[in-house]
Order: sequence, then C-alpha cells, then structure tokens
Amino acid sequence: MFQLSQRSVERLQGVHPHLIRVVRGAILHSKIDFTVVEGLRTLARQKELFAAGKSRTMKSRHLTGHAVDLAPLVDLDGDGHSELTWIRESFFPIVDAMRASAAAAGILIEWGGDWQGFVDMPHWQLPWSKYP
Repeated sequence: MFQLSQRSVERLQGVHPHLIRVVRGAILHSKIDFTVVEGLRTLARQKELFAAGKSRTMKSRHLTGHAVDLAPLVDLDGDGHSELTWIRESFFPIVDAMRASAAAAGILIEWGGDWQGFVDMPHWQLPWSKYP
C-alpha cells in the first residue's frame, strides 16, 4: 500500500476537500505509486503554462483549487527506485484508483485524459456543473 509523500500533501494545500478526499483514497488502493504534481495554482503560474502551450485556458480549475495534476512514480529501469514518468500507459492505474475512490466517496470527478483535442493525462478536476 502506498501513501502520499509530504511533498504531495503540501501540494494539496488549498485544494477543495472533496478532491483531497478522492486523492487520499486513491493512493491507498492504487496499484502504483503516484505524486501530486500540482494543486492550487497562482494566476502567474497559469499565465506561464498558458504561454508555453501547456494549458489552453486562463480559466483553469487549478486557480480555484478544484483541480490537481497527478503523475505516476514507476521503477522504469528495474533498479528498485521509482521515478516520475509521463509514459501514457503508466497513468491508467491512477485512473482506476481515482475513479474507484471517487465512486466510493460519491464524488463526481473529471479526467483530462478523456478530453477531446487537448488530452491532459495528469489532470483531475471537480466538474463545473457540480462545483461552480
């Protein structure tokens, strides 16, 4: 069983409690370890990501604490040390864990990997319709 690192816990500061609950539940049941890359984001950071083409909006759910980015930690070379990876297939165990955690908690979530056009594999958010 995995647990959130201190760094991940710190990156959840300012994130909506429902989303924190889902992330905390997911790490306990995930088949792989993962990290919180980013939670609450400043406007300056959003502008930076937008300018770099890493975000397509200035109305990101990160600005209000309604989104988190999660990334897998995987032992890619078999040396016993997990490292951050952006390999697409590595995200799917996180998807399973997040969806199961959200369902168990009765909390609706959206995954950026399901988006058309700009697919954002690390991105998870509370839906605008339920959390305006």
